[in-house]
Amino acid sequence: MDNQILQELIDNRQFNDLRRVLAEMNEADIAAVLEELPKEELPRIFRLLPKAMAADVFSFLPTDIQQELITRLTDAEAANIINNLMADDATDLMEEMPANVVKRLLANANAETRRDINHLLLFPDNSAGSIMTVEYMDLKEDWTVEKCMERIRKTGLDSETIYTCYVVDKARKLVGTVALRYLLITDPDTTVGSMMNDNVISVHTLDDQEEVAKLFQKYDFNSMPVVDREERLVGIITIDDIVDIIQEEATEDIEKMAAIVPSDKPYLKTGVVELYKKRIGWLLLLMISATFTGKIITHYESALGAYLVLTAFIPMLMDSGGNTGSQASVTIIRGLSLDEIEFSDIGRVIWKELRVAMMCGITLAAANFVKLQIVDHVTPIVALVISLTLITTVLIAKMIGASLPMCAKKLGFDPAVMASPLITTIVDAVSLLIYFQFATRILHIG
Repeated sequence: MDNQILQELIDNRQFNDLRRVLAEMNEADIAAVLEELPKEELPRIFRLLPKAMAADVFSFLPTDIQQELITRLTDAEAANIINNLMADDATDLMEEMPANVVKRLLANANAETRRDINHLLLFPDNSAGSIMTVEYMDLKEDWTVEKCMERIRKTGLDSETIYTCYVVDKARKLVGTVALRYLLITDPDTTVGSMMNDNVISVHTLDDQEEVAKLFQKYDFNSMPVVDREERLVGIITIDDIVDIIQEEATEDIEKMAAIVPSDKPYLKTGVVELYKKRIGWLLLLMISATFTGKIITHYESALGAYLVLTAFIPMLMDSGGNTGSQASVTIIRGLSLDEIEFSDIGRVIWKELRVAMMCGITLAAANFVKLQIVDHVTPIVALVISLTLITTVLIAKMIGASLPMCAKKLGFDPAVMASPLITTIVDAVSLLIYFQFATRILHIG
């Protein structure tokens, strides 16, 4: 459905036609339309949705729109949404709402919803328990297929997913899984325990959400069970939540690699002052650390005075070192985040980067030497100083870029912090030291 047609129906106040059109649309598409509406129009159009669709549409809305909408609805309307949201979505909403709104929503929610929300709120942020839902399909291992299908028909609509059912024993310990398709084609008198898959891969409530996402990627799951310390089934995590987590973690790493404090808000919805606060800290730190390069240049003023031509190539050498270091660091950080590299591989990594650096350095130095002779018309001895500096700088930059993220992770820090800005600042100082050491020794100045 074209958004322009919907907007015309809204502008012309043709609400009966609009209600009919909305009822035939996908929930995610409806949420996209609501997101573009003026705030004052939002509740009016939302109330046109069938009750069965309202909660699903609400779950697709951005957090700020959810907050705006929920505060404009009546207590009964808000309660209908909360009671029909999946427990994990309702919990996410509560975590973002002001305390007074949370109190109001919980007061109007039914007892079961309040219990589920309060249970999920107990788990630490970014843990498996905080992103799981308690609406899942559990079966007993001594049940027959017929009894299982009867339970699915009665309670399936209240479950996040029924494609995979989880088998528990009398103590509610997870003992296996069974796919719905097998229940459909198996003899009704067969017991679940005799047909289930008992090789179950699960996560614990306190496991980090990023590690959970890696398991989903590794095993290509659509859902995964969550157990407590006694191995009792307490919830499941579904792929839709994992997709969001992967996006959040990737965004966070990108922001850290650019020396920005991570934000959970979209760019256009983040205020100027908030952006300033997230950026200025790292900028101040990098500016202060960059003063070392100024100290180095000041220390070698005599060398620069004797050969002023050396000054012209400082930016090129610093940029080349920073760029090569950044290439190595980004590659290693990505490998660490995907568990392709461990700290125990540091020897292999250094050896590989050393060979890559040697080939890159020699290529850059050769090209640079020719350019210095033909374009810049510098003497061969000065060109030699610059080219040797370039080779050495590339070698050291690659070593720093490869090793720092691995050491950071070993020490318990996020390797993404050891990315382009910090590596560049370190390599800048190192490249200047190398440059002036070659200059003073080869050109006999200083």
